[in-house]
Amino acid sequence: MKKTFVRIVLFYFLLSMSVFSFAQNWSPKKAPLMTQWASDVNPDNTLPEYPRPQMVRNDWLNLNGLWEFAFGEQGDRVPVGTPLSKKILVPFPVESALSGVMEHHDRVWYRRKFKVPSDWDGKQLLLHFGAVDWESEIYVNGKSVGIHRGGYDPFKYDITQYLQGKDEQELIVRVYDPTQIKGQPRGKQEIPPHANLIMYTPVTGIWQTVWLEPVPVTNIKGLRMVPDIDRSVLKLTVETSVVDEDITVKATVLNAQTIASKVKGKANIEFEIPISDARLWSPNDPFLYDIKIELKKGRTTLDEVSSYFGMRKISLGKVGKYQKILLNNEFSFNFGFLDQGYWPDGLYTAPTDEALKADIEIQKTLGCNMVRKHLKVEPQRWYYWADKLGILVWQDMPSCNSYISNDPPIEKAAFEQELVSMITTHLNSPSIVSWILYNEMQGQYDTKRLTQLISDLDPSRLINPASDNIDKDYAGHIFDKHSYPGPSCPSAPNMALVCGEYGSVGLSVHNHEWKKGEGVSMIMVPTAEDLTNTYENYINQLLDFKLNQGLSGAVFTQLTDVEQEVNGLLTYDRVLKVDVEKIRLLNEKLIYQTIISTSDVLPNAAKKNKPGSVY
Repeated sequence: MKKTFVRIVLFYFLLSMSVFSFAQNWSPKKAPLMTQWASDVNPDNTLPEYPRPQMVRNDWLNLNGLWEFAFGEQGDRVPVGTPLSKKILVPFPVESALSGVMEHHDRVWYRRKFKVPSDWDGKQLLLHFGAVDWESEIYVNGKSVGIHRGGYDPFKYDITQYLQGKDEQELIVRVYDPTQIKGQPRGKQEIPPHANLIMYTPVTGIWQTVWLEPVPVTNIKGLRMVPDIDRSVLKLTVETSVVDEDITVKATVLNAQTIASKVKGKANIEFEIPISDARLWSPNDPFLYDIKIELKKGRTTLDEVSSYFGMRKISLGKVGKYQKILLNNEFSFNFGFLDQGYWPDGLYTAPTDEALKADIEIQKTLGCNMVRKHLKVEPQRWYYWADKLGILVWQDMPSCNSYISNDPPIEKAAFEQELVSMITTHLNSPSIVSWILYNEMQGQYDTKRLTQLISDLDPSRLINPASDNIDKDYAGHIFDKHSYPGPSCPSAPNMALVCGEYGSVGLSVHNHEWKKGEGVSMIMVPTAEDLTNTYENYINQLLDFKLNQGLSGAVFTQLTDVEQEVNGLLTYDRVLKVDVEKIRLLNEKLIYQTIISTSDVLPNAAKKNKPGSVY
C-alpha cells in the first residue's frame, strides 16, 4: 500500500514537472509597447472564454495554450510523430510578442496532442478554428482532414473517423500565409509594414481560439435570427446536420428569468416567435433576450443550444428633405471612431477577453454610439460585447488592398467566399447595422453585383457599397465620402449621407510611441489641449452638416494609435490622450442636439436619453 502511494505521488510530481518544464520553455517577447493586459496572459489558461456566444453548448474543450511550433518550407514532410523544436502560445499570431515567436515566416507548422473526454463517447467530435491566416491544412493522427483558405472566417471539421483509441490524439496544422504575394483579402497587413501607406505588421497562422465540441449525429448546425419590430416577432431558422421532416424545434424566449414566448416549428424552415411588448435594443438600452433552442424527434431531445438576440430595426427614412439612418424607426445620428482592431502585444488578437471588452467600453465612455470596424473581422466575442454593451457597428469587409502598385491581381473567388462567410457568421448580431463592401477603391470590382449579393444574404441591414464612394450607380443605401483632416458632407440622391472618415490629428505621447520620433499623421499637434480644440472644431462642423445638410453619420480617425500612426485618442497601448468628460460632452452634443447652439451643454431632453457610462 505504501509503495503504491509513493508511486502515485512520484507520477504526479513528474507530470507536474513536465508541464512546468514545458511552460518554462515559453515566454512572451517584448514588443516596443505592451498593454496593461499582457501581464494577465496565462499559458495554462489562455483566452478561456467560450468562443461562440450566440450558439452555446455546455460541453467543449479549449485547445488554446502552448503548442509545439516550427518554421516551414514548401514541400516539407508532415511531422507526424515528430516533436517540433519551438513553442508558441495559441492563439496569438506568429508575429506577435505574446506568441513568444515575434517573427514572420510565410510557412509554419503547429503540433499538439489532446485527449477526448471519456463521457463524449458515442458523439461526433467537431474541431473548430476561430480563424487561421491564411491557408491551413489540418492533420489528425497523420491523416489530412481538410484544407481551408481564408484569414477571417471560422471553420470546423468532423474528426470522429480520424480518432484512434482512447489515448492521446495528435493534431498538426500546416499554415501558408502569402500576405501580399497573392490577391486574397488581407486588410491592413503588409511586409514590411509601411507607415506612410498606413499598412501594419502582418498576421500569420492561428489567431482565434481552437476548440473541440461533441455533438449528436443529428445536431443544430446553425441559427438565423431576424427581428421584426414592426410585427413584434422574431424570425427563426434552425439549420440541422441531417434533414428530416419529422424533426421539430422548440424555442423558448426568456426576458431575464421570465418566459416571454414559447413556440414550436419545423427545422430548416423559417418560423415566427411572437415577442409582445418588445423591449427594443439600442445603444441607450442594449437589452438582449435569451433563447433556448431544442431539436426534437417525437419526445426525444436530439440537441439543444442557447443563444440571445436583440429586437431592433435599422432602415432608411425621409426626415425633411433628406434620407436618414433610422434606428427603431427614429433618426439616429451614427457617430464613432475608426477601429483597426490591432494590439501592440497581440496584433490581431487581444491579450484577454477583458481587453477586448475594454476597447468597446472606452468608446461608450467617450460618448460614441457607433464604431466602424475597419478592414478586419473580429472574433465572435468582440461582437458579443458590442451587443451586450450597446454600440452600433459598421462592419468592413477586409480588402485585397489592390490599390498599391505592386499588388497582385485580386482573387475574386477568395474575396467573395470570405464576404459571404462574414455576413452569414455574424448575421445574428444586433449591434451590426451596416456592411461596408469596399474601402477607398481597394480591390474594388463588380460593386453593383456584390451589393445585390449582400442584400440577398441579409436584407435586414444597410449596405455601404464603398466607403469613399466612387460608385456612380449609387448602389446600396449609404453614400460615403472621406475628408481629411476636417469633415465634409457629401450629396447623393435617395441615400443616407455619411462622412466615413475624417480627422487624423496626431499627438505623440512620450514613452507610448511605437518608434520614438517616427510618429505619422495627417496633421500633428503639440499638446492634448490642441488635440481637444481641433476635435471640438470638427464636431461643430459635423453638427452643422447634421442639422443643415442632411448628414446621417461620421467616423473620426481613429480610436487608437497603430504602430507609427499617432492619430488616436488613445495611444497604441491604450492610454488616453484626452479628457474623457470633455470628449464625451462633445460627442453627445453631436449625437443628440437638434438645434444650433453655441453651448457645449446638452439640452435637457438629450440628457434624459444619453447612454450611461459603462465603467
